[in-house]
Order: sequence, then C-alpha cells, then structure tokens
Amino acid sequence: MAVSTMQAVNVIGVVDDIDDVISVLGESGVFHPDDVPAFYSDTKNFTHLQTKNIYAEPLTNLKASIGLTKRKFPLIDVSDFNPSFKEMEIFATNTAKEIDALVDDREFITEQLIEAKESLNDTKHFVGLGVETEKLLTLKYLKTRFGRLPKESYEKLSAYKDNPYIDFTICTEDKSHYWGVYFAPVNNCDEIDRIFSGLYFEKCDVLGVNDTPRVHLQKLQELVPKLDAKLSESQKRLDSYLDMHAERITRYLSKLEELYLYAKIRTKALQYNRSFIIVGWVPTEFAKPLKRRLKKISSVSVELSDAKKEIEKSPPVKLKNCFLAKPFEFYTEMYGVPKYNEIDPSLFIAITYIIIFGIMFADLGQGICLSIAGLLMWKLKKMKIGKILFPCGISSAVFGTFFGSVFGFEHLLDPMYKALFGLEEKPFEVMTSDSIITILLSAVGIGVLLVIVAMSLNVYSSCKQHNIGQALFSPSGVAGIVFYSSVIFGTVGQLFLGWNVFSLPYILGMIVLPYLLIFFSEPLSNLIAGEKDWKPESWGGYIMEHLIESIEFLLEYVTNTVSFLRVGAFVLVHAGMMMVVFVLAETAGAIAYWPVIVLGNAFVMVLEALLVSIQVLRLEYYEMFNRFYSGEGRPYEPIKLNLD
Repeated sequence: MAVSTMQAVNVIGVVDDIDDVISVLGESGVFHPDDVPAFYSDTKNFTHLQTKNIYAEPLTNLKASIGLTKRKFPLIDVSDFNPSFKEMEIFATNTAKEIDALVDDREFITEQLIEAKESLNDTKHFVGLGVETEKLLTLKYLKTRFGRLPKESYEKLSAYKDNPYIDFTICTEDKSHYWGVYFAPVNNCDEIDRIFSGLYFEKCDVLGVNDTPRVHLQKLQELVPKLDAKLSESQKRLDSYLDMHAERITRYLSKLEELYLYAKIRTKALQYNRSFIIVGWVPTEFAKPLKRRLKKISSVSVELSDAKKEIEKSPPVKLKNCFLAKPFEFYTEMYGVPKYNEIDPSLFIAITYIIIFGIMFADLGQGICLSIAGLLMWKLKKMKIGKILFPCGISSAVFGTFFGSVFGFEHLLDPMYKALFGLEEKPFEVMTSDSIITILLSAVGIGVLLVIVAMSLNVYSSCKQHNIGQALFSPSGVAGIVFYSSVIFGTVGQLFLGWNVFSLPYILGMIVLPYLLIFFSEPLSNLIAGEKDWKPESWGGYIMEHLIESIEFLLEYVTNTVSFLRVGAFVLVHAGMMMVVFVLAETAGAIAYWPVIVLGNAFVMVLEALLVSIQVLRLEYYEMFNRFYSGEGRPYEPIKLNLD
C-alpha cells in the first residue's frame, strides 16, 4: 500500500531558452506540470507566456479531416523533425482542404446512390401504373398520395363505399401491405388524409418524373451500377491521395500532437522580465537524470525538493503496487486517488475483496468459469474488470471446495473428502438450520474484524499525516478501537460465553472513558496540536451539537457491523438459487434435465457475479473506506506522447 515518491521541480531560465526546456521536459515523458502560483505566494508581477495553445486549431482541423477518411495514422517518434509553426499550419490547412474536397466528392456520390436506391425501391411498388408520375403529381384539382396500406385496413375501406372520394388503387402487394395510390379533391384533401391516416396508410415520397414507373424503374436499374462505379472511383482517388501523402501526414500529425501536449507546459509557465519559471513534479527515480539534461541548457537553474516537504502543494500521486493489488487500483481510482501522505488502499481492497467475493460466490465449477471469463475479458477486450474477476473466480473456487459445491452439486466432492480426510461427506452443509446461524454469525465476525482493521489503518494513516488528534480521539482512532472492541468483546462474552464482562471498572475504563475521548475529540485534538484557541466558544453549544454526532457514530458502528450480514446471506442465496435450478430440472424431465442445469448455472453465475461484485464493492466503500480513506488526492498525469 504505497505511492511512488515524488520530487518537486522548479525550473528558472531565460525566455530565449524556454523551447529547449519544454522539449526536454516533454520528451522525458515523466514531467507533471503545475501552476506557478501554487509554489510562489507573490506572482502579481508575473505574466503568462502563452494563454492559448496555438497548436490546437491546426491539429483539430487535420484530425477532423483524417477522421472522415476512416484511415488511421499511427503516432511516431518525430524528435528529428522540426518544422516551423507556419509550415505546420500551412500543411494542416492545405491537407485538410484537399482531403475535405475528396471526401465531399465521395459523400455527394454516396448521397446520389442512396437516393437512387431508395427511389428504385419505392418505384418498383408502382410499376402497375401506366401514367407518368409527374402528371399525377401536378394535377390541378386533385392531390395524389403514393404509399402502402395494411391489408386488414384495405378491407375496412368498404365502410366508406358511400363516399365517392375514398378509393385506393392497388399497384403491387407484399405479405402484409398493398402498395398503391389514392386521389383526393383539393377541397376534401384534409378529410380524406385523416381517414387514410386512421387506416394506417404510410405515405411514400415518389419523385415526379416524366416517365411511367416501369420506364423510370429501368432507368434507375441502369443508374445504380454507374453510381456504384463512380463511388468506387471516388474512394480510389481518396485512397491514392492518402497513400501518396501517408508519410508526410503521419510526421506532421505526430509533431502537432507532440507540440500540442508540450504547449500545456508553456501555458502554465510564467514570465518575469526576461526570465521564465516552470514548476511541476517527477517521480524520484527520474528527477536527477532530468535535472542533468536541463542543466545542459546554459541559462537554466533547476531546484529539486522532496514532495514530503511540499505537502501543502498537494503533490500528485502515482500508485505503485504489487501484481495482486495492481488490478484493484481501478477501484481505488473510482473512489479517488489518495493524498500524497495518505495510504494507498489498493492492497487492502485486493485482499478483502477477493476473500469476501469468494465466500459470497462459493462454487468450484462456477468460480473456474468466472476466472476464465475474466481472463478472456482482459486478454481480448482489455477490460480492467477482467483482471479483477480472475483472482475473484479463483477465490470462489477455493471456497466452493470448502463448501463442497460444484455447479450446484453439493455432494460431488464427497469422494475427495473421504480420500483426504476420511469423511463420509463434506464437513459443512450450508442449508441446515445450525449452519445458517453459524454462517450469519461468522459473517458478522468477519465484519467486526474488518472494521477494526479499517480503524487501525486510520490510526496509521493519521500518524503518517501528523494528525495525532485524529489518530487518538476520532471514532476510527485509538479511542474508537477500544470502545468498539470492548463493546463487542463484552457482548459476545456476556451473551454467548457466559462471562460476567460488564463489570463497573470494565464499563468505566473500556467504554465510558473512550466514549468521552471521542465526544471531546475536537478540543483534545486542538490542544495536542498546540492551538491557543483549543476550547470551543461555548461548552453548552458544543455538548448539544456533539450529542447528535455521538448518536450518529454509535449508529454507524452498528450499521457497519450488521451490514456484513449480506456476506452470509449471499452464501445462502447461492445455495438457494441452485436448489431452485435443480427443482426445475427435475420437473422438466429426463430430456430437458441437463439443458436446464446448464442454462440455470449460466443464469445464476452471471446474475450472482454481478450482484456480488456490487455488494462487495459497497462494503469496501461504505463500511471500511469511510473510516480511514479520503481519496482527495490528485492523479499523476505527466505530459507524454503515447506512440502507437
């Protein structure tokens, strides 16, 4: 549970050398720029070197035009390619215009082709008309409506036989509709349109042409192949242009991307007279090599300082974890990265998440399937959740072996237990009444242990941040640990073991005293911190306010503990759902038995994997994280060009 150590970098030099400095910082790929005012309190006489990223517009225009081609151009190393901004701007503008012209030509032909195909599709339904379409559409006293009418609606036209204007001329038909035309006098047009609309008539826009539909159809059938050929030629011209200029486009695009990123450093730099100041952060292992490179620039002065001494400047955080915890950085970052002097909870999440998931989703067969699914999700789709599901599936398989469940078969592993341990059957039957109580109490026990661990992490994290008051007196500090542990120990001893734990000295020393320390944590913390005004303005007001707060943290202890009942509940839910699957399989009969078993397992596996993943994450965030973790840090985001 650690973060990479960082160094604050302060670079001062002559403005004439700033481009060289920015190139070194950018090419390093490890420099995280920061705001100069965060490092210097008085910057009123400083001015910004550049407020606008001048590379944004040419880069955006070039990328937009390239995007229309659907062609990908990989980013390459262009450290040896140094055109002027004017050259890059001219290239980006001219190239974008040429690409846009070729793309516009392609799109124009594409639109013609689409229009021709749609017209062809519409026209073929009206080949029965022997009249030129244009003449029907330009009648002076009649409106013409082409379209299709459901066959069941056509039968309803008989209800309007007394209306001489309600008539539908059929041209063609398909399985569900008649295609044809109706005519409406201009004066009655709205009424007739409403009637046909009520019969679900769907209007079809047939273009007016000086041909009969049959002749027009023949012309369209000849036109479509020609447009296809023109479209192919247009695409070839575009491809030929891109092939011819691929190298130049790649180099200029890469250079613009690089300089666009580097300009982010320039926009944060401040100028004072003829000097500039750039500040930022680098991981400790890269600090000295970067300083040596910068010192080669004659006018440049570089200062490094340990981030531990610059905590008030909120150093960025780069998580550094072992192979087990690395995938769970995904969950840490979802909540928020730690502050630089705060512990990284990724390893804690990894261990607790994997174990709790395995208990709640305990099945040997389904666990193995889940691991395989997680591995494929990561390898094929690069889904971060896949790397998390893989160890969780293994944990499920391990606990499934303990509970004796393999795809819901509860006694399939009995021969293994007999061979290894001499047992006739598995040692733990989930669905018996005694086992249910044991499972639920064990779940609460796990919750108590994890809550105490979370409080202990808070003590460690608070000491690391030099917040001794919080470490000692907060509800998740030493006083909180003593209070919570004493109540739990006393309750278990009194109710389950028959011990007389709650004696007067025990209550006063282990419960009342820690409670009072928590209650007065604010003034006590201020007193330890050496603040002169450590007393509250009004003791009466303080007591009234903190009486309510004390009720809140007491309820929090209870809810945090009871919330872990869901761990045991899901063990029972899994067994219950698989029992339902087997009941359905037996009801379905011999032929459908195995299909039902397979489909049931698949359904339970997907549903329960989703629910368990969410519930375990909820336990992490709401029952444990809020006791020791703030997640108020900021991520380390170095200026770095990711080459393809």
